[in-house]
Amino acid sequence: MSKQIVIHTDGGSRGNPGPAAAGFTLDDAAGNQLLAKGVYLGKMTNNAAEYTAIKLALQAAADHGAETIKLFSDSELLVRQLNGQYKVKSANLKPYYNACMDLLLSFSSWQVTHVYREQNKDADRLANEAMDAKSDVEYGPTVTAEPQGEKLRLAVLLSGGGRTMTNIQEYIDAGKLNAEIVLVISSRSTVKGIDRARAIGLEPVVIRKKDHPEINDFSAQLVGELEKAKVDLVIQAGWLCLWKIPEVYENRVMNIHPALLPSFGGQGMWGHHVHEAVLATGCKVSGCTVHFCTNEYDAGPIILQRTCEVNDNDDADRLANRVFIEECKAFPEAIALFAMNKLKVENGLVKRG
Repeated sequence: MSKQIVIHTDGGSRGNPGPAAAGFTLDDAAGNQLLAKGVYLGKMTNNAAEYTAIKLALQAAADHGAETIKLFSDSELLVRQLNGQYKVKSANLKPYYNACMDLLLSFSSWQVTHVYREQNKDADRLANEAMDAKSDVEYGPTVTAEPQGEKLRLAVLLSGGGRTMTNIQEYIDAGKLNAEIVLVISSRSTVKGIDRARAIGLEPVVIRKKDHPEINDFSAQLVGELEKAKVDLVIQAGWLCLWKIPEVYENRVMNIHPALLPSFGGQGMWGHHVHEAVLATGCKVSGCTVHFCTNEYDAGPIILQRTCEVNDNDDADRLANRVFIEECKAFPEAIALFAMNKLKVENGLVKRG
């Protein structure tokens, strides 16, 4: 049987012409995601962005060894043009049309079908993510089968909005992560993360540093809650407090840092402070780092990193948004590797396998 790839595409601009992006997903015949990508295109019209999305998706499908194609787009005009029902009258669009037809004809068989926008949400979301970030975004393969590894009991430590916790819960709810958040601890009593914890069905435990000025006492309070909840892995999700991690939790506490460690780490380097420092140095690349925690700020063994571009017109907010897109992929991936027992620490370095 020939290798079939199912494609969903979308493209758009904010201004027509204006800042534009293309989004597409590739799935195999069983529904397993092979690739999901948003590509920032700069200034372009809506129709040119739609055609570019199709062209990029077809090129990616060819790279994945596709022989037959089923392509879905919510642009009825483009679908009719590719199926020979309407002629392409715009001289500006003809090169895009010709490139797409050349690619389609390179497959042994192909089918292009119109779908409504509500049936094309993933491609639409990817295009909008790329426009928001003003850079490309990419998600790797996912499998619809049960997630692998032991089911983990997670504790989430937070000091702010709790978006990272929400993202992890979304992965769990989607069946992509074999875990359960059983405990949320907040170091502050009036942050948005409190409400977000309640929204996922957990009443957070508030342990404020100012109520426990001695670090040993503060740490003992934390560890007591972790032990009571029988936690397998501790997730620091925007947690701003140093605590003494006992030996029993060595390499069982993960943190995510919004830069590429060992640069831009240490006490006081959190949130916008990090992104402002990256911009001040003129770095062309930033990203995020997931690492095991030690009893020193941002100094533990690095598990994985993801990168993104730093653009000339970035401010701290724009860069933070782009980095957070990478954080939303990096932390679940690191947790999944832990669940599958694929993370080994040797001589202070993480080895996968």
